Amino acid sequence: MASYQAPIRDMQFVLHELLQVEQEFAGLPGFEETSADVIDAVLDEGAKLCENLIAPTNRTGDLQGCHFENGTVTTPDGFKEAYAALKDGGWLSLGGDPEFGGQGLPHTLSIFFEEMLQSANMAFFLYPGLTRGAYMAMRHHASDELNALYLPKMVAGQWTGVMCLTEPHCGTDLGLLRTRAAPSADGSYQITGNKIFITGGEQDLTENILHLVLAKLPDAPPGVKGISLFIVPKIIPNADGSLGERNTLSCASIESKMGIKGASTCVMNYDGAKGWLVGQPHKGLRAMFSMMNHERIMVGQQGLSQAEVAYQSAAEYARDRLQSRSLSGVKAPDKMADPIIVHPDIRRMLLTTRALNESARALLGWVGLQIDIADRDPDPKRREKSEDRIALLIPVIKAYFTDYGFDSCVQCQQVLGGHGYIAEWGMEQLVRDARIAQIYEGANGIHALDLVARKLPMHDGRLIKGLINDIESYTSEHTENPQMREFIEPLKHSVKLLIKATDWIAEHVKDSPDVAGASSYDYLRLLALTSLAWMWARSASIALTKREGDNSGFYENKLFTARFFMSKLLPQADSLLQSLCTSAEVLMDMEADAF
Repeated sequence: MASYQAPIRDMQFVLHELLQVEQEFAGLPGFEETSADVIDAVLDEGAKLCENLIAPTNRTGDLQGCHFENGTVTTPDGFKEAYAALKDGGWLSLGGDPEFGGQGLPHTLSIFFEEMLQSANMAFFLYPGLTRGAYMAMRHHASDELNALYLPKMVAGQWTGVMCLTEPHCGTDLGLLRTRAAPSADGSYQITGNKIFITGGEQDLTENILHLVLAKLPDAPPGVKGISLFIVPKIIPNADGSLGERNTLSCASIESKMGIKGASTCVMNYDGAKGWLVGQPHKGLRAMFSMMNHERIMVGQQGLSQAEVAYQSAAEYARDRLQSRSLSGVKAPDKMADPIIVHPDIRRMLLTTRALNESARALLGWVGLQIDIADRDPDPKRREKSEDRIALLIPVIKAYFTDYGFDSCVQCQQVLGGHGYIAEWGMEQLVRDARIAQIYEGANGIHALDLVARKLPMHDGRLIKGLINDIESYTSEHTENPQMREFIEPLKHSVKLLIKATDWIAEHVKDSPDVAGASSYDYLRLLALTSLAWMWARSASIALTKREGDNSGFYENKLFTARFFMSKLLPQADSLLQSLCTSAEVLMDMEADAF
C-alpha cells in the first residue's frame, strides 16, 4: 500500500514562517484568537485522524467501490465509521460560521486539514468537501429562512450537499441545460429533469442529501442568463428541521469509473421534485460560482494531495530498493548494490515532485489567506486586492496543480518500476484517482481559456498587473542580497517573460480571436511557474536566515529544493514563451475533416 504521513512540519513552515498567519489573523475580525497553539493543535490532531482512521479506508474503497441496488447506494466498508468520526469530532464544522454552529476558524487553516483528508482518501473526502461548497453557495445567496433551516445541519455534518449541473447533452456549455422549474402556489418549485456525474447524489453516510440544482424557469431567457439555482432536498424537512416526506428525486444508477471508486457518481432523476429558489431568478450561475470557486480550489488541491502520497511512497521505496551501483562509485559497500536513491534520474523524478509539492502548498496557503482577507478585512481596498489575486489564481490552482499532480503520480510510479504497476503497492490507484481532477470542475483547457480570455483583460488588466507588481516589489527588496541572487535572478527573468507573454496576447488577440485559445495553456503554465518561483524565493529567504543551528536539516533541504526548482524547472518558462508567441494558424489551419 502507498504510505502517508501528514507533512506537518512543512505546513507549519508555510503557516507560521512564510505567511505569518497569526499576525494576519489578528487584524481580521473573528479570527483574533486563532493562535499558533490552536493552529498546531488542529494540524496535530487532524494528522492523527487522517493517518490512523481515514487513510486505511483508501485501499478498501478502491477495491470495493460503491454498490447500487434499487435506487440506493452503499459506500465501502469503513466509510460510515470514518464519516462519523469527522462529524462527531467537530472536524466538519472547522470553518463554519458560529451563527450556524460552526467553529469560525479561518479558511486558511481548513485548507491544510483538507489537504490531509484528500491525501488520506480522496474519494471519501468528496462527500464532506462538496458539502462545504454547497454551504458557501447557500450562505452567500440563499434567504435567511432557508439558511436557518439548512445550514446548521450542513455545518454539523448531519446533511450533505451536492452540486447538480451537468446533463447528458451539456457539460461546459450550461446554457444548453433542459432541467425545468415550475412555480407552485406555496412558493416552492417543481424541478423536472436529469443530471449526470453527480458526486454523492446518493449515499448512506447521512440522513439527508441537499441537491443544489441548476434549472430554468418558464420565463427564462435563452443561454446562461436564464439559469436559476434551487435547493432540492432528498427528504423535505419540517419547519423545525426534523425530517418530513421523501422528495420525488431518485438515483437511476451510478457510474463505473477509472478511479475515485469510493465516491458515488450518480445519474439523478428529478420528477417534479420540490425545490426552493436560492438567490435571484435567472442568477443561478452566479450563485453556483460561489460553490464552484471553492470546489476548483479543492480540486486543485487534489493534485497536490495525491502527489504528496506518491512522493512519500516513492522516496521510501527508493531508499530501500537496491539496484546497480552509483555512477560516481559504490555508496553501500556492505550491500550487493546501492539503493536507487543514488541514481540521478530517480532523484530527478523525486525532486521534481517535491519541489512542486512544497511550492504548491505555499501558494495554496497564500491564496487561502487571501480568501480570509477578502471575507473579513475591514479595509475595502485590501479586500479588493485579495479578491483580484484569488480570481486570477483559481484557474492556475485548478489546472496546473492537477496537471502536475497527475504527472507526478506517474513519475513516482516510475520510481517503483514494475512494482509501481502492481495494485498492492498503491501507486497505480494514485494515478487513476488523480486523473479525474484534470477533468471535473471544468476541464483544464477551459480554465486556461478563462484565465487568458476573461481574467487577463478584466478591469483593464488590473488582476495580472497587481500580481506582477507584488512579485516585482519582492524582488526589488532582495536584489542587493548576494545570498539571494541565485533565487532572485531566475524569478526576475521569469517575470519579464510573463510580462512579454501578457503584452503579446493583448496585441495579437485583437486580430485573431483564436489567439486566446491557442496561447492559453502555455500562458497558464508560465504564470504557474512564476508564481511557484515566487513562493520558492520567499521560502529560501527564510531558510537562509534559519539554517544555522538547525540540526534537523529542514532549512538546508528547503534551500536544496529551491535551487533545484530554479535550475531545473523554472527554465521551462523560456520555451513556454516561445511556444505561446506562435501564430494561432499553426493550430487552426488544418481542416476539421483531416483529423
